[in-house]
Amino acid sequence: MKWNYRCPSCGAEYAIEPGRYLCEPCASRNAPGLPLHGVLECAFEGKVEPGSVPLPVEAEFYPALPVGNTPLWRPERLRSELGAPGLWLKDDTCEPSGSYKDRASYLVAAFARKHGIGEVALASTGNAASSMACVGAAAGLKVTVFLPRSAPVAKRIQVLQYGAELREIDGNYDLAFDTCLAYTKETGVLSRNTAYNPLTIEGKKTAAFEIVRDLRTSRGLPVAVDHVFVPTGDGAIIAGVIRGFEDLLLMGEIERMPRIWAAQAEGSSALARALDTGEFEFRASGTLADSIAVDAPRNGIFALAKLKKHGGSAVIVTDEEILEAQVLASSRAGLFAEPSSACALAGFIKARPSLGKGETAVVMLTGSGLKDIKSAARAVGASY
Repeated sequence: MKWNYRCPSCGAEYAIEPGRYLCEPCASRNAPGLPLHGVLECAFEGKVEPGSVPLPVEAEFYPALPVGNTPLWRPERLRSELGAPGLWLKDDTCEPSGSYKDRASYLVAAFARKHGIGEVALASTGNAASSMACVGAAAGLKVTVFLPRSAPVAKRIQVLQYGAELREIDGNYDLAFDTCLAYTKETGVLSRNTAYNPLTIEGKKTAAFEIVRDLRTSRGLPVAVDHVFVPTGDGAIIAGVIRGFEDLLLMGEIERMPRIWAAQAEGSSALARALDTGEFEFRASGTLADSIAVDAPRNGIFALAKLKKHGGSAVIVTDEEILEAQVLASSRAGLFAEPSSACALAGFIKARPSLGKGETAVVMLTGSGLKDIKSAARAVGASY
């Protein structure tokens, strides 16, 4: 199988190799405080083995860690209470680090091992940092993370427990992102910054393959996935999910694309606004869902193009609706998810009246509630 990077904006192609991140001609338009131009995607030519997921790094380079193959299950009480018989939960709270970000970190770590790279650096609101630290520990990599000092304590402790170097930033994610880019350019270490490194998007497509496989296994018949609700901040997860369904369509595993929903917090809704207006505007973020709190969605241009191409939608919810959905998932389904994940369930609840009652809807829950106990305590009126 032959792999390369391709720029969806200008069509330029590049080898998948260390030091290659963006399409340089397109990236020349980048400006501070705005989404990235020149984000690349992975493209392949050749036959895919049945039942496998096409990825640009060979299997022998992946570390010994059980990433992916997370449960897709029926929340019977939620289905009954919400009047949604086609509701399914994709539970990535049980990834090794408790986060969906392990899927991207896994591929980045394999790439580093393949090319003899010893250090990976990244900026994060917390989940990507703890994820890369976790996977890096299993892969024998040095991991340096740039993390806002305001990130939840649990995520900072995870980073330290896994043995990574923690560099706290007196500022938000966007400042951490820019600080990390300066570090990787100065040192030449591998950047895992979300969207900036195309492998972070490619690694996140794997859940789409699992959703289709598990629905087929559960029902015993080929199925159509009608809707997928994705918690969305910088746009990398939702772009990865769409990439996965694009591959499945190309491979003949599905007959049509599902409708992908970007679920966003009211205080960090740049992608939803751009889907409505056609352009991005700078607006400082403010939401308790820290994992999806970004001023400038770095993968916004790429994700917006994917959503428009496939008829995707966006739904905006308040912090109060997020906390209500968090408690609902815990108390009715036994699934304790952090606020960013609960945003996807809140988005489903808000959009549900517009969906067909018999349609299949998958809600992606991407992080454990144990990562942000302070917000969880607020949701149930407990002191912390």
